Amino acid sequence: MTRRLPTLLVLCLGLAALPGCSWFDNWDGKQASLDGERRIANATVDPSPEGLYGAGVEALQARRYAAAADYFDQIERDHPYSTWATNAKLMSAYAEYQRNRYTEAIGALDRFIQLHPAHRDIAYAFYLRALCYYEQIADAQRDQRTTEQAMAALQDVVNRFPETAYARDARLKLDLGRDHLAGKEMNIGRYYQRQRLYAAAIGRFKRVVEEYQTTNHVPEALHRLTEIYLTLGLTEEAKKTASVLGHNFPGSPWYQDSYALLVAGAEASAPDRPGFARRAWNWVF
Repeated sequence: MTRRLPTLLVLCLGLAALPGCSWFDNWDGKQASLDGERRIANATVDPSPEGLYGAGVEALQARRYAAAADYFDQIERDHPYSTWATNAKLMSAYAEYQRNRYTEAIGALDRFIQLHPAHRDIAYAFYLRALCYYEQIADAQRDQRTTEQAMAALQDVVNRFPETAYARDARLKLDLGRDHLAGKEMNIGRYYQRQRLYAAAIGRFKRVVEEYQTTNHVPEALHRLTEIYLTLGLTEEAKKTASVLGHNFPGSPWYQDSYALLVAGAEASAPDRPGFARRAWNWVF
């Protein structure tokens, strides 16, 4: 995914690049050297808010994100009432986001949103905050609290700024978030099924079917429900569930598996009646 700067914040800068911002080029990897180079670099930069902002943008363009955050933070410290300080808050958050320091970025964005709710780039601030959560989404095997936070933040973007490009992208990312949450439910449901905790498993699989209908986990959830119902002797429930699976996902391998289970079950229950399984199946479907 391309990480872009808010366009207005770049275009509003009518400054030439300033010297003294290439101090990472020969860094030896030692913290002491880094601190010394930063002091030298900062000493050569125009300390005015315009100069610091220009140095910060130059550092961003060179992908020196730690340096960029330092410059923008210095504007806030040294020139808190300048017109540059407001944009510097958002730019600093963007630099932290680029460094994968999501907690710091979210904190900065929360402050920006609280202090500047009418800012021209407020939509971007909400969107960037959502991205900070979104990029921390773990796989379906892990705790999904961050996924839930990302979903809430993305939905907030959609609700607040529905006609923007940010909302369009947020909607796409919401689909992935739902898939992760459904995957988590499936993992838990499979575990309960293996442990023969069938009531708990049914609850998880039903939740996938009812709450995450647009995800690719639904066919398996319906099949797992069919399995459990047959295990419990609830044949009619199994038939109804398999019917839903066959109607909505006729080409799914999970439908074929459910079909095989029901046919096998029917043959086992009526061994002396040839064709009974086929007739029973046709009656259901």
